[in-house]
Amino acid sequence: MAMPAMRAPAVAGLFYPGTADALQQQIQRCFLDAPGPGRLPLAAPEGPRQILGLVVPHAGLVYSGHVAAHAYQHLAEDGLVEVAIILAPNHHGLGADNAVWPEGGWETPLGNMPVAADVAAAILEATPLAHADPMAHLRDHAIEVQLPFLQLLYGAGLSIVPISMKRYELDAAIELGEAIATAMAGRNAVVIASCDFTHHEPASRARTQDERALEMIEHLDPAGLFRQVQTHGITTCGYGPVAAMLAAARRMGAVSAQRLAYHTSGEVTGDYDRVVAYAALKVMRPASGQES
Repeated sequence: MAMPAMRAPAVAGLFYPGTADALQQQIQRCFLDAPGPGRLPLAAPEGPRQILGLVVPHAGLVYSGHVAAHAYQHLAEDGLVEVAIILAPNHHGLGADNAVWPEGGWETPLGNMPVAADVAAAILEATPLAHADPMAHLRDHAIEVQLPFLQLLYGAGLSIVPISMKRYELDAAIELGEAIATAMAGRNAVVIASCDFTHHEPASRARTQDERALEMIEHLDPAGLFRQVQTHGITTCGYGPVAAMLAAARRMGAVSAQRLAYHTSGEVTGDYDRVVAYAALKVMRPASGQES
């Protein structure tokens, strides 16, 4: 059976409101209300464009939207972006290990986001580890929940390349990331890693566990991230996408990362005995004139 070029929303009305007006209002509240950044994003045409990568969460907006808003606020202030490569974990086990949605677009209640077919093709050409496979994406939420934020920031001026990762191996994550960097050469693009951190543990333990992973991200160290997650049993679902993003960003000249926000579901539910943790980070190249 041929896969559709256009992907219909899978979690509208579940992870976020299913109508355009309600969704736009909730996205705005993610920015305006605590613990969000406290202001609406405004894409700055003359921004410095230092950000090469982001780490953002992917739970329902009521749980993690305020954390994601911090990352997207910084991206907006950094300048206009033309392409977003979005890496995410495969929660349903469908499709290829590294599955690229190759063409067409993704729909949300706010409209259609086009897929950058030329960038997708360049990634597929750059590594045999990536496969054109829409099947992996049809039911998953981890990329879909990022799109309303990007639509609020850039409207129809942004295209995307969705990539779902199912099996996490360090060498494969690095190769995929470096292939993404090759495909992004000369393009105004950002790599977004969709990742939730510790799952279903007490908030105090979650923070201790996640600190180990967050430090490796801040050090731009994908191998260290894999090592910490596997040694300490950190229950983060997206360390493969984060490692691939770090590899891509390093290849493109990233020199630093900054933690922007960290919160848990306990701050919403009041249950701190069993939380899911969410973090936002940005990965940057040097400011213009500071390359050496």
